[in-house]
Amino acid sequence: LLGATNGAMGYGVPAAVAAKVAQPDRVVVACVGDGGFGMTGQELATAVALDAPIVVLVFDNGMYGTIRLHQERHYPGRAIGTDLGGPDFAAVARACGAFGETVNNTKAFMPALELALAAGRPALRHLRVDPEAITTRTTLSAVRAAAQQQR
Repeated sequence: LLGATNGAMGYGVPAAVAAKVAQPDRVVVACVGDGGFGMTGQELATAVALDAPIVVLVFDNGMYGTIRLHQERHYPGRAIGTDLGGPDFAAVARACGAFGETVNNTKAFMPALELALAAGRPALRHLRVDPEAITTRTTLSAVRAAAQQQR
């Protein structure tokens, strides 16, 4: 398990490529948001060039989620500059020569992950997620409501 300790966005895909090159017999899965993938996702083409079969899971909530979370905590209801109009990430993967497909619901996730792991080449799963579910434990509405009560 690799993770940036400074909160830097864009670490996931390049770190996954490096991990696979360093440990080619290990399974490498990168979990990235749509914002982070937008910063360094082109490194998927590097994975293809190096024949480094990583799996990239892009969690697409249509926003810079961490920044939005902080905005709602400190300035409830006044978010700015966090919305993203991302591309079809699966199509981007295919354009890089990787395997790429979109997953639209939870039930389809495990079969999709198994296909990606068995692809034998770099693979990406574009996971569309509800932007309201900002973390595994709370929603944007709950964060906003809590911040408004503190004011």
